[in-house]
Amino acid sequence: MAGADPLLSILMVNWNTRAMTLACLRSIYVQTERTPFEIILVDNGSTDGSANAIVHDFPAVRLLAEDKNHGFAHANNLAAAQARGQYLLLLNTDTLVLDQAIDRLVDFAQLLPRAGIWGGRTWFANGRLNPSSVWGRITPWSAVSAALGLRALFRRSAFFNSEGYGGWARDSIRPVDIVSGCFLLIDRNLWNRLGGFDGQFFMYGEEADLCARARALGAQPMMTPEATIVHYGGASSAGHASKIAYVMGARIGLMNRHLTGWSRHLGQQASLLHVWLRAASFRLLAGLAPQRFAARAHAWSQVWQDRHRWAAGPGHADLRAPA
Repeated sequence: MAGADPLLSILMVNWNTRAMTLACLRSIYVQTERTPFEIILVDNGSTDGSANAIVHDFPAVRLLAEDKNHGFAHANNLAAAQARGQYLLLLNTDTLVLDQAIDRLVDFAQLLPRAGIWGGRTWFANGRLNPSSVWGRITPWSAVSAALGLRALFRRSAFFNSEGYGGWARDSIRPVDIVSGCFLLIDRNLWNRLGGFDGQFFMYGEEADLCARARALGAQPMMTPEATIVHYGGASSAGHASKIAYVMGARIGLMNRHLTGWSRHLGQQASLLHVWLRAASFRLLAGLAPQRFAARAHAWSQVWQDRHRWAAGPGHADLRAPA
């Protein structure tokens, strides 16, 4: 329910996802019936006609048409600076709102106001659970488990896959460490106290850092399965090697900020081992089955060779915006 006096400000960032963005906007207007809202959408210098299409189809959307790609964190900070709602909802453009999910998430926030941050459940396009709507914080053990492939091998294990909350089907209300920025509701006063996202995280890791800083102030992010959306995922990401570099740089950046001493050092070394093992493994596999593994071998090898660009984390890494 769009309104002049919004309870909720929906923040969206578009980069060359015109069709998905328009579909997402339609789903917001159709599925949000009880919550007065406004939409503030930042177009990060798209070249696919997104800005003109949004203005034409959704004139009520407040569009910030930028001439360059600011990345996810800074673009959301730009949008939040113009928000009027009591709550801010970060919503990816490659999503579809289902079954009054936004109304349900706001209801959940009002029921548990002390949480400060709230999230819901996401499906893949094929109707399968997408578990990435929430996850656990990085620890030295979780970094080692990921590097050695134990997380992938034992995805349903809470011990080996602690970041992914292995074994939990996202079918119950529970506190979580991190809510994904694809569908993250936050109290605007808390957002302002935190200063929004750390702009050094160009892409990936910004919501994990935000949630960690919020927990340090006494917030406790919560998740409800009653608010469900479709999240296609990766629609505006850079190429495979670039995405790996952004992800690994973000993980190291999170360790730099939120781990100390031997924990930080072990986590950093595990991240380097993670990339080296995959570069070496896929090179061997590419020799046996080049059609199947050559592309991944090239990507991981490129990331390893360019580790000076990401191994110090955001703010130190030479990670440029995708063209």
